[in-house]
Amino acid sequence: MVYAIVRAGGRQEKVSVGDLVTLDRVTGKAGSTFKLPALLLVDGAKITSAAEDLEKVAVTAEIIENLRGPKIVIQKFKNKTGYKKRQGHRSELTRVKITGIA
Repeated sequence: MVYAIVRAGGRQEKVSVGDLVTLDRVTGKAGSTFKLPALLLVDGAKITSAAEDLEKVAVTAEIIENLRGPKIVIQKFKNKTGYKKRQGHRSELTRVKITGIA
């Protein structure tokens, strides 16, 4: 089984060919492809972690859709002072399909 650990949006993701992964928003339209930098490559019993070898590894992904994450509600309250604050947030996300590890 071949898989790679890639850096995507400030996080690390374990991916293999055919996986659907949700990342932070990536610029581009649905159907376009881009490359992800590999940090580790596992090919059966062979593990590649040297930086000069990983520069040759290409992990390609195709953008499936752009979407937004769930709404997160942030509420702050201080007792006896009348202080209340309510704030919301939704993350901009992109769902991608890993098309190749070479």
